[in-house]
Amino acid sequence: MDQHVKDPSIVAPEQTKRPSRWRGFLTGCLVLAVLAGIVWWTRQQAAPPQAGGGRNAGPMSIVPETIGKGDIGVSLNALGTVTSLATATIRSQISGYLMKIDFKEGDEVKKGDLIAEIDSRPYEATLAQAKGTLARDEAQLKGAQVDLTRYQGLATQNAVPHQTLDTQVALVAQYQGTVEADRAAVKSAEVNLQYCHIVSPINGRVGLRQVDLGNYVTPGDTNGLVVITQLEPISVLFTLPEDNLQAVAKRLKEGAVLPTAAYDRSGANKLAEGSLQTFDSQIDATTGTIKLRAQFENEKRTLYPNQFVNIRLLLDTHKDATTMSTAGIQRGVPGTFVYLVNADSTVSVRPVKIGVTDGDRVEVLSGLVPGDRIVIDGADKLREGAKVVVRSAGDTTNAAAAAKGAANGAAKGDAKGDVRGDVKGDSKDGADPDKAGGGNHKRSEDGQKK
Repeated sequence: MDQHVKDPSIVAPEQTKRPSRWRGFLTGCLVLAVLAGIVWWTRQQAAPPQAGGGRNAGPMSIVPETIGKGDIGVSLNALGTVTSLATATIRSQISGYLMKIDFKEGDEVKKGDLIAEIDSRPYEATLAQAKGTLARDEAQLKGAQVDLTRYQGLATQNAVPHQTLDTQVALVAQYQGTVEADRAAVKSAEVNLQYCHIVSPINGRVGLRQVDLGNYVTPGDTNGLVVITQLEPISVLFTLPEDNLQAVAKRLKEGAVLPTAAYDRSGANKLAEGSLQTFDSQIDATTGTIKLRAQFENEKRTLYPNQFVNIRLLLDTHKDATTMSTAGIQRGVPGTFVYLVNADSTVSVRPVKIGVTDGDRVEVLSGLVPGDRIVIDGADKLREGAKVVVRSAGDTTNAAAAAKGAANGAAKGDAKGDVRGDVKGDSKDGADPDKAGGGNHKRSEDGQKK
């Protein structure tokens, strides 16, 4: 038999498998199309409906708040710097070798506590010398006084010249002056000896040591031995515009205590509470501001010198004022207004006049009365006469969480389905040619062998 003639038994199986492969491919495409349609329909159902602006649009979901009464504070905000009420640089009053350091860096010390000791031997010797000189001159004064008494008795009898008496009086006065000078020298030596024991002049916290043990210190040292800073109480210096000076001065003149709070850089965390003490005697002409000082007990040590803080000064408090949340304030063509929730589940535009703001609360001067309900959430697409449905603030959080979960689930499902479909389709498409090729090759070999 001619080897070039194709065997029908070899060609026929390949031709019969091609239609089955195409049918499998078309089936896979159809399944993917169905899955894509299901995903699209699911996303359309999960997407929030677009709010319409027409009169016949569906009701809008809003969160209301009831207007009430309460106290609201009139506060002034400023930037301040923490300043210690007392800072002492400990320096030696005498010259000598540093023999002892009686503190640890960061220690809390009281007034009169020992800080350091200087070699006292030279000053002890000086004190002893001064006392010896004083004793000698006191003996000379006593002898001169005895002679003066004798001369005075003889002078009454005209036994000595008056010149001798006058000379003796002058000599006694001279010895008295010498004794007074000696006594001053003794006191000076005693003071210098006390300076050998350096003590703290204030209550405060010890900083980092500037001089090590064994160094020769003098009164002219620039850095000194150490710096002690008072932290309890502590003050904050801050500035306010000169326009606020009259209001602050009036309150202080009335004897009012103005509470002052210090906050961190972000202004969110309260560090300490204190009160305003006083203000400067002149206005800074370059900035148009006045400097003020507030004092804080600082028991928790949340304030440190040179720290930057935000200051909130409570100038006054409006009692029993009509208040509302700042979230309900709207601004537009009518000016400042709110959306008032009516009894028929509709809203109307209500112009309001607002006063001072204290945190997230604002004072309402006119336009609203206690008991009115206003919209504080969901007012973005409202208009006059729009219908609304009331929901609570918790519903908003739950809805957001549910929407987020649905979106994450859909995304995960899409990715999972696409990966599975791709892997499955590639496996089928890749397997058939290999199998067919393998079979053809095997049959060809068989044919050749035959």
